[in-house]
Amino acid sequence: MATASLSSRVHTIPTSSSSSSSLLRFSFNFIRTLTTASPSSQNPNNTKSKRNNKKKNLFEVAQFLPNWGIGYHLAKTHWSEVSYEITKINLYKDGKHGKAWGLAHKNGTPIEDAPRKISGVHKRCWRYLRNVGKASASPPNLTSSTDSGLKVEAQAS
Repeated sequence: MATASLSSRVHTIPTSSSSSSSLLRFSFNFIRTLTTASPSSQNPNNTKSKRNNKKKNLFEVAQFLPNWGIGYHLAKTHWSEVSYEITKINLYKDGKHGKAWGLAHKNGTPIEDAPRKISGVHKRCWRYLRNVGKASASPPNLTSSTDSGLKVEAQAS
């Protein structure tokens, strides 16, 4: 009988010591994970910055504009004052390649009268210019129509 109680104690003691050692191992591992920087936390930042740095060609920029960017101003990133107002786009089937024609502008005023084929449309350095868009063409039309309306009223009286 004494042997049976001793054997039950022997079996229970290692079980309790193994559970306490596993508990200590778990707590040390938990503390180690809290104190060290995890490599997974650095990866989302790196992929996000790589995604933002990806340059786009003219067609990849124009696809998000209404009517594939026709009438909007696009320029290469290293151009400071020059842009193209897109007048015609001929796309290939994949939608990322093709040909484009436009009017060259310098400081918002057209350089040429006729559209010409834009060179370098497949190079990955194009951007959309928001401040030179279609809004700049509408105010002169409004003022000229009101001026002509005033002249008609003055002539009638």
